[in-house]
Amino acid sequence: MKNGWHKSTLGEVLAVLRNGVNCKQNKSGKGDKISRIESISDASFDFGRVGYAELSERDKERYRLQDGDILFSHINSAVHVGKTAAFNSDEPVYHGVNLLLMRPKDVVTSAYLNHAMKYLFQSGYWRGVCKQSVNQASVNQQDISIVQISYPKSLSEQQRIVGILDEAFEGIATVKANAEKNLQNARAIFESHLNSVFTKRGDGWVETTLGDVCNFVGGSQPPKSVFTKTHSPNNIRLIQIRDYKSDKHLVYIPRSLAKRFCNIDDVMIGRYGPPLFQILRGLEGAYNVALMKAVPDESKLSKDFLFYFLKHSTILQYIIYHSERAAGQIGLTKETLEPYPIALPSLADQQTTVDTIKELAAETQSLESIYQKKLAALDALKKSLLHQAFNGEL
Repeated sequence: MKNGWHKSTLGEVLAVLRNGVNCKQNKSGKGDKISRIESISDASFDFGRVGYAELSERDKERYRLQDGDILFSHINSAVHVGKTAAFNSDEPVYHGVNLLLMRPKDVVTSAYLNHAMKYLFQSGYWRGVCKQSVNQASVNQQDISIVQISYPKSLSEQQRIVGILDEAFEGIATVKANAEKNLQNARAIFESHLNSVFTKRGDGWVETTLGDVCNFVGGSQPPKSVFTKTHSPNNIRLIQIRDYKSDKHLVYIPRSLAKRFCNIDDVMIGRYGPPLFQILRGLEGAYNVALMKAVPDESKLSKDFLFYFLKHSTILQYIIYHSERAAGQIGLTKETLEPYPIALPSLADQQTTVDTIKELAAETQSLESIYQKKLAALDALKKSLLHQAFNGEL
């Protein structure tokens, strides 16, 4: 270890490590402010995400946060367990039961400890030690107290490291915000083009409705008891909405029980959200009740033209509006889609329109890839700086 550094455990450097107050919160906006689990962000404590409750004077004295306290998310989803935020305010706020309060002794500054906790989170440490159930994960106080931490004995050296990290992270945050904005702009340009094509239309386009040129076929739902992870000649893949994101939940069913089928180029609609009204394609198999297949009359409407038409924002707004008005309705129905107006050019012009959209889509995907790589590089740089800082290399 570097000279002037000390290795200890979190339990040894913390003056306080305890749960928050367990009370029933209300949504009235009245009473005492209680920090909630959603209040943890990557940067700081967010006052906009607190709840309210009536506390006793004893609880107020015990659970009031002090300037420099560290809030630790010890009950959350596995990917968020271990997030921390420093509390910097004189405003009376009290920490809730899903947050642990960390108050360091004089040997470690609050700012240094907060960065050290972020290092543990970024390294994936908490995901490795947390206890997971179906809906959440947790880390107990005993597991936290035995975690090793290295720190300079000199408080001024701790402050120097914190200053370097704060300055670097501020710059990273600025670059990251610009990259995220550029990513959003690239997507917005593509979406704007789609909307322009399908709302302004062209000369000679024929007005009709989706119901007149397209049939919507809902899926079927075999019992889960017949699901299997093993593929064989006698079964077929059952496609669900989530399968369009990954093969993580791949399942098969007996071919004899399959009733609705789709091919790779078929246009599929997610009937449930969030997000509502996903337009999907690219998989082959039987599809379940959460999906609906859009089958166009291909003498009038091509599958590609239909695919992009269903992705433009005006029809999405229409679907959202009608879904909100039909709160008791279970999923999107074809009765909602069929009356929606669509204007059709000739099949040749449909192909020309689709070719232009595909070119812009390819350019957009290329830009997205660039910005995603940049965001990943910034995250890697942040992890590298934290690693250097807490291994005495800064």
